[in-house]
Amino acid sequence: MRALAVLLLLLWAARAAAAAECRSDTFDGARFSWCRVDMAAETLRLWLNDGSGAPHGTFQRVDEALAETGQRLGIAMNGGMYHQDRAPVGLYIEDGVEYAPIVTSEGPGNFGLLPNGVLCIGEGRAHVLESRAFAANPPACRHATQSGPMLVIGGALHPKLLPDSDSRFVRNGVGTSADGGTAVLAISDQPVSFHHFARFFRDVAGTPDALYLDGNVSRLYAPPLDRRDTGAPMGPILGTVLPAG
Repeated sequence: MRALAVLLLLLWAARAAAAAECRSDTFDGARFSWCRVDMAAETLRLWLNDGSGAPHGTFQRVDEALAETGQRLGIAMNGGMYHQDRAPVGLYIEDGVEYAPIVTSEGPGNFGLLPNGVLCIGEGRAHVLESRAFAANPPACRHATQSGPMLVIGGALHPKLLPDSDSRFVRNGVGTSADGGTAVLAISDQPVSFHHFARFFRDVAGTPDALYLDGNVSRLYAPPLDRRDTGAPMGPILGTVLPAG
């Protein structure tokens, strides 16, 4: 029994110590920074508010909160669209508690460009799912954030993304593998179109499902790339947890 306990402790420590693999690549004339998260070996989650109920707002404040429990922020990015008060626009679940309901109606802006989607993080798995499919049969999610539009859906690009669009922004998003064992967090290092960004997830990251998280306000925290973006306070934050040290 003692040997089993030691083995379980070692397995937990190995998982906690795992760090995402990050890199920068040029694709079709634009530079992208991205990190691949092994869901079986790493902890991916969302944060919104601190213990007082105020939004964390920055990577630094999330890192400081984790330090109080002997942990630190691994990699992170803004984790979905938010209102002026930094409340999530759509579905938001944190630590199994739903703080905002899912929105399935078409609407203005990028969020309402259907199909939009939900990132659902469960035990050792993460999936990007179309919002109406999610609402019809909600899976168990420890953490979830809704955003839009979808970028890649079952290996196909969102049908409304135009290859000749002149709308270009720095954009960030998340993609998942078919089996849910891998999540990819990516940001464009220069302004790109939706179509270009979606093709990055499909053709470079190789994720059959991918979700746009935001643009223009997009930021990345990736110490492996010596990158710790700052700026105006954010709403939801998506990232990984590592042990302190």
